[in-house]
Formats: sequence, C-alpha cells, structure tokens
Amino acid sequence: MHDLTKFRKSGIGVLSATLLVTTLAGCGSTAQSKNVTLVFATQGLGTEAKATTAAVSAFEKIHPHIHVKIETLSASSNNAYQSLLNDFTSGSTTPDVITSDVIWPATFAAAKWILPLNQFHPKLGAFFPGMVKAGQYQGKLYAMPWFINVEGLYYRTNLVKTPPKTFAQLISDAHKAMAKNPKLMGLAFEGNKYEGAVTVFQDVSGGFGGSFLNAQGKPVLNSPQNIAALTWLNNAIKTGLSPKATTTWEEGNVQQAFLSGSAVFATNWPYLYPLAEASGSAVKGQVGFVPPPVQNGKPTASLGGDSLVINKNTKYPKQSWELIKYLTSASTMTHRALISGDPPARTDAYTSSLLKVAPWFKQEETVYKYATPRPVTPLYPRISAKIQEALSATYSGQLSPTKALDQAQAAVKAIMKNGN
Repeated sequence: MHDLTKFRKSGIGVLSATLLVTTLAGCGSTAQSKNVTLVFATQGLGTEAKATTAAVSAFEKIHPHIHVKIETLSASSNNAYQSLLNDFTSGSTTPDVITSDVIWPATFAAAKWILPLNQFHPKLGAFFPGMVKAGQYQGKLYAMPWFINVEGLYYRTNLVKTPPKTFAQLISDAHKAMAKNPKLMGLAFEGNKYEGAVTVFQDVSGGFGGSFLNAQGKPVLNSPQNIAALTWLNNAIKTGLSPKATTTWEEGNVQQAFLSGSAVFATNWPYLYPLAEASGSAVKGQVGFVPPPVQNGKPTASLGGDSLVINKNTKYPKQSWELIKYLTSASTMTHRALISGDPPARTDAYTSSLLKVAPWFKQEETVYKYATPRPVTPLYPRISAKIQEALSATYSGQLSPTKALDQAQAAVKAIMKNGN
C-alpha cells in the first residue's frame, strides 16, 4: 500500500477551545438493554485527536449505554493500513468502527471485511457526491463520508489578479510574474514517486479530458489526453516553470515553497490555507484557492479525505452505526472543523459560525464540487504503482510521456485481466 494523500497536519485548529461552548448536537438517544464498548480505530494527532475525543465524549453522554474506546492508528497511512489488514485477516471483532482513507473501501468491501451500510438507510443528500461515490462498491454503500479533502490550485492574488481558467493561461500568468521577479518559481507541484504525484496527474489529466479508466472500467492510461497532460507537467520542469527539484517534492516541499512566498502557483490540499493565513505567514492575505485549470476537459480536483466503515465481524453493528451517524451529522462535522480544521464532507455543515472563524472554507467549498475520486476498485493500489513508475520515468528523463504511459497501460491492463 502506498502513502495516501488525505494529507493532514496537526496543530492547525481554527478555534480556541474556549469558544466551544455549544453542546455537540446529538442524533437522538437510543436506549440499550446492556452496556457495550465500541472500539473506534482512527488516525489523527494534535487538534484532530482533540476533535475526535470531544465528539466521542458528547456521543457517550446521549448514549450512556455505549462506551467508545479510541484506538489511535499510526499517522503513517502504510502502517495504519497494515494494522487494519492484520485485524481483518485474523477475523477480529474489533475495531468496530474504522476511519478509512477514501481509496480503501473498495479493497475492504471486495474482501468482505466491512459491512454494507444500505441496511441502515443512510441519508446522503447533503454529502458531496464525490465522497459518496468513493464509498460505493458494486452498487452498495460501504463507507460514510466524514471529512473531505480535495487537491486544488493555490495562487498569489497579489501577483495574479484573476485565477487562470486554462493551463495555457497559468503558464502565461506565471511567466509574467517571474519576469518581474526572477527569484519566483511559476508552479510548485508534487513530483516524487508516490501517491501525491498521481493525484496531481489526475488533476491535469481531467483538465485535458483524460481519465485513468474509461466508463467501462478499462484502462486508458496512454490516451492522447493523458499523454498531453503528462507532457504539460514534464514541460513545466524542462522549461523551468517548475524547479528541477520537483522530481523529489511531496506536499511538505510544496507547502514550504508557497508559504515562503517563492511560488506563484502551487498544487496542494485545503490544510495549506489556514497556514497561509496564519500570523507571520509571508503570503497572509495574498492567497486564492481554485479548481485546477482545463484544456478541453473539465475541472478535476482529486479527492482525498476520510470515511467511516464498520467491521463485518463486529458484535455491535447497530451501535456502530449510531456512532457513525453521530460523527457524520452536520453539527458534529461543524464542531470538528472548528477544532481541527478538517473540512466537513456535507454542505450543511458550512455554517455562518464556521465561516466567520475560518472564512477560507467558503473558497475551499467551491472546489469540492469538482472532487473526483481516484478509480474505485480494489486494484487501485497496484494501478497507482504503475502510474507512479510512469511519472517518475518521465520526470527523470528516462522515458518520453508516450513511452512511459504505453508501458503503464500494458502493465495495468495485465493487472486488471489477472486481478493481481
């Protein structure tokens, strides 16, 4: 399993705890005939852990017969995933409720490790469609959206008055700013051989009209649109729009470049916005966040974030659903955002109280409607590995975009044919 890009930062809470005087809204108490203990496996440190603890405590108050034990998974997605695999393959009845990266549910569902949630009749109308889609597998819902993450384009509003609608315009705007200040880089993006490079490629691919799989679920990695997208990204490095170091960059490197004021444009996730607006930031008051541009395609913002799933072997499916229902309610999501900065996965959680404290959420919300899941298939980790190889070979100059994607196409086609 590869590192995944829900990319989170501890300590970026947007509201002091002293402001949290409102009681977290409940979903209605459901009396139980006996006391039960649920194990909730989740990631998150710092303000995220604080937000989870607050929500669980409030849940327990309105469900006095349900105790929730929080099991903190590793901050490393690889390690967290492996820990869950060990639990699933051993047939363990715990953890009962699990935080899942948006690209995990299909794998878990295909292995019959998690429960389909349709039996609980979830109401999904308020959730961002991309998040819902990421939790579906073979016509059933297996994961409830918890918080959303999308990759968009950051830009300096003092250098670029109007955000670019096309990739050609991005290049033009960047070069104009660089001409005035040669120390600037035009575009900071993630180019290392890891999952973050794949999400950037998906953003650009969609803008050129491409996709990884077609409507029939067949790989189309070497389509003309994808070749054009990878050529564009590769040219950004070759022409100096992006630094040569891009081939080793991950989110943290892009963050540093943008927050230091060195970049005109940057690809990254919502966590960067509050950091950019924090006191002492070199770009405070000079930041915009928009969907990635297009070039005969459609705006595509790669989806990250977390969902909640239920262990198929849990002894307490109904109580597990009560916890999920509570955690994914609008009011609970709003309070989580106030504490941790995690963007709510449902539109009705973006209240005036939240936007007053964190006004950047309003701009982020406009990007969420373009949220695009990576292929929802249990084979995605293997598909991603081949795409990563193609991107790395291209950026390092070993292969042309066409040859690299031809190789990826052949490899992914074999993976999907053989199922491994």
